[in-house]
Amino acid sequence: MNRRLQILALGVVSLLLSVPGFAGTIKGKVTIPRARTLADIVVYVEKAPGQFPPSKQHTIVNQKNLTFVPRITPVVLGTTVDFLNSDQVMHNVFTPDKCADKFNLGTWPKGEVRSFTFDKLGCSPVLLCNVHPEMEGFIVVLQNPYAAVTDKSGLYTIPNVPEGKYTIKVWNRKFLDVAQEVTVPKDVTAACDFLLK
Repeated sequence: MNRRLQILALGVVSLLLSVPGFAGTIKGKVTIPRARTLADIVVYVEKAPGQFPPSKQHTIVNQKNLTFVPRITPVVLGTTVDFLNSDQVMHNVFTPDKCADKFNLGTWPKGEVRSFTFDKLGCSPVLLCNVHPEMEGFIVVLQNPYAAVTDKSGLYTIPNVPEGKYTIKVWNRKFLDVAQEVTVPKDVTAACDFLLK
């Protein structure tokens, strides 16, 4: 059964379009005027009812071609991240951020892994390599798994969101508190766009 609901986004009414087969989906676009790229922005449900234990399977952040892959990694509170070196050169991972205990995992060669567990909600530490100062990545620690990272066009999709009313937030190093309310009905896609200035 098709249903249409309206939400206020960017001061205009956005339609919610029926999409069968899902609990609910949040889709949209993040726009930043004059930005070179709109990739790597985290859009997430601030708080969802229930408990969300971290996966027993560790999240992997690769160091490949002198970059962190992925560059931005949203994780559920308590997640252990494995940092893998896939380059022929030595790599290091550290952060100066107190919320991640200012960890420094040392330096290690290709094929080896070092791990860290992120146990502070709301922490978004920068990841750096003291061997290659041009490398930069981020971990974003969330209460629930309902999150997505934008593509280069600023588009994102958060699937399988239980029906309900949520505060949707955007994380970007420059825009930490951008938010709006969205209602997600069952089997419906909610449109939620953001304009960051």
